[in-house]
Amino acid sequence: MFDILSGIDDIRLNFSDGGLLYMNITLACIMFGVALEIKVENFRRLLLNPKSALLGIFSQFLLLPALTFALVMLLNPPPSVAMGMILISACPGGNISNFISSLAKANIELSVSLTAFATLAASFLTPVNFAIWGGLYVRYYEKGGSLNIPIQIDFLEMAKIVFILLGLPLLAGMLVAHYFPLITKKYLKTIKIISIFLYMTFIVGALYANLEYIPGYILPIGILVLFLNSQTLLTGYLVGTIARTSIADRRTLSIETGIQNSGLALVLIFNPKLFNANGGMAFMAAWWGIWQMVSGIGIAAILGNIKIIPGKKARLPGFQKRLT
Repeated sequence: MFDILSGIDDIRLNFSDGGLLYMNITLACIMFGVALEIKVENFRRLLLNPKSALLGIFSQFLLLPALTFALVMLLNPPPSVAMGMILISACPGGNISNFISSLAKANIELSVSLTAFATLAASFLTPVNFAIWGGLYVRYYEKGGSLNIPIQIDFLEMAKIVFILLGLPLLAGMLVAHYFPLITKKYLKTIKIISIFLYMTFIVGALYANLEYIPGYILPIGILVLFLNSQTLLTGYLVGTIARTSIADRRTLSIETGIQNSGLALVLIFNPKLFNANGGMAFMAAWWGIWQMVSGIGIAAILGNIKIIPGKKARLPGFQKRLT
C-alpha cells in the first residue's frame, strides 16, 4: 500500500545545530506558556473528578499506544514511519489541546488538569511507552529481516530530554503564575500567541529546508497521518462514551487523546543522540503537527455549534426533524 515510501528509511533531513537549538527553545517557550495557566488546583480537580481523569490517563497513556501499535501492524508502513507513529502516540497532549477544548465547549477544567498531569508524567511515561511499543516493533520486524535503520531506544537519554524540555518549563511557568499573578494575566495571551507562532515557523522552516523530499512523500504520509489522527480522536471519545461520562467530558477526552505534542516528538527525532533526524520519523511528526491543528480546530468548530442539553442528546441548532 505504501510502496511509494520505499527509501524513506535511509533519508536524513537537512537540519543545522542552530535549527536544533531554535527548536529546543521554541518547545520550552511553548510549555512555559502552557504552564502559566496551570495551578495546583488543577491537580486537586483530578482527585475530585477521578472518573473522567482516570479515563483520560488510561486513554492517553495506555490504550492509545497499544492501538497505535495495532494500527502499525495493520498498515505495515516502512519501519522509520512506523516508529514515528509509535513515538507520536507516546507523547503527551499537545500545547493547543486546551484552546481546542474551549472552542469545542468541552470540559476546560478537565482539559487543563489532564494537560498538567500528562506534561509532568511525560518525563517518565513517554520513554516507557516508546521503549515498550517501539521495542516490541523492533523485535517483531527483526524476526522477518534486518532493521537497517539506526534507531536507538535510549530510555535514560529520552527521559532526560523530556524532563528538561517539558518538566522544567512547566515548573517554572507554574511558579511564575503563582508568585506573579497580575503579570501573568497581563502577558499570558501574548506569550501563547508568540509560542504558537514560533512553533509554526519552525515546522515551516524545517519543511522548506527539505523541499526536495516533500513531493514524493506528502500524500502517503498524509494518508497515514489521517488514519492515526482519526484513531486518536475516536479513542478518547469512545472511552468516554462507554464509561457514560458527560458529553463535555467525552469531548475533552477525545481532544486530550487526539492532540499529541508533535513539537516534543520532533525535538527527540532531531536529537543526534537519539534518532539523528531520521527522515520517516521526522516527516510523520512534522505533518502530524500541521494536520492535528487543522483537524482539531475544524472538529471543535463543528462541536462548538452543537447544543448540549442536560439529560438529552446533543443536536444541531435549528434541527427539528424527528426520526419516525
